[in-house]
Amino acid sequence: MTPTFQRIVLASRPKGAVLPENFRIETASLPELKEGEVLVRNHYLSLDPYMRGRMSEAKSYAASQPLDETMIGGTAGEVVASNNPKFSVGDKVVGMMGWAEMGVDDGRNLRKVDVTHVPLSAYLGAVGMPGMTAWYGLNQIIAPKAGETVVVTAASGAVGSAVGQLAKLRGCRAVGIAGGPEKCAYVVNELGFDACVDYKAGNLKADLLAAAPNGIDGIFENVGGEVFDRALSQTNAFARVALCGLIAGYNGEETALRNTRFLLTNRMTLRGFIVTEHMEFWPQGLAELGMLVGTGKLKYRESVAPNLAAGPEAFIGLLQGRNFGKQLVKLV
Repeated sequence: MTPTFQRIVLASRPKGAVLPENFRIETASLPELKEGEVLVRNHYLSLDPYMRGRMSEAKSYAASQPLDETMIGGTAGEVVASNNPKFSVGDKVVGMMGWAEMGVDDGRNLRKVDVTHVPLSAYLGAVGMPGMTAWYGLNQIIAPKAGETVVVTAASGAVGSAVGQLAKLRGCRAVGIAGGPEKCAYVVNELGFDACVDYKAGNLKADLLAAAPNGIDGIFENVGGEVFDRALSQTNAFARVALCGLIAGYNGEETALRNTRFLLTNRMTLRGFIVTEHMEFWPQGLAELGMLVGTGKLKYRESVAPNLAAGPEAFIGLLQGRNFGKQLVKLV
């Protein structure tokens, strides 16, 4: 009898907000392993905002997610069979096997990881793509100097939480922006940011002025819309913006900015980036992030959905800001 596994495919493209019916869970057969291939049982799936863009057919930096195919996504798991001399049964690996219980790879898209000091799940968060996104955007684009003020939107999320902590380690004032008093308390009390503005409190302008009284030198932007617009109005001369995401407009909402004049008057640098286009920095960045997590100097939090079937609802919650920290799906 041919062994099978479960996966989630994109059943239809969202028109506006993502809905559960845009996905379908199905059973698939495992192919026979060819020479050089490995079979991986996924322990964790990564859910990330970029997936919303892939679900659309609109032109973007990467190809659209095909219909009726396994949803794209990062994975962390264990090799359970191997026809590849570089991988042994029991090796812990991270890859891009998508929303599926198991997957086959020729090894070129897999990276072995050491779970002695860093939990497997963290390789999808603080010591994975989100951590590298934070590390690259802060160091290579904002490049802050000690004493400068760095503002981070979506500060309690997987990327934002790392940005603020890395900025603090470089001697900066870290100001987070997050939704709700619980998230702001976490950002300040547990992550060590100097301040956090609750954009849902209805006093964004005054609260951000109070949190960044000396102006803003760097913005790590994950959200866009009104929050980004307000931060632009408080920038100092020669401020830098690392434009990572615009989640406020992922469902087609209007996100026009009124304060773009500050890009000119403050001679600002604004640069969008895709971290997977800068793989030459990953060994350095991952080594630093792994050391910081392993020694407890970089903290992180995870929201974990309990099984594959819970993945779509967890993803919808992520887009709505219901997650706390890195959003994962636990399979094993």
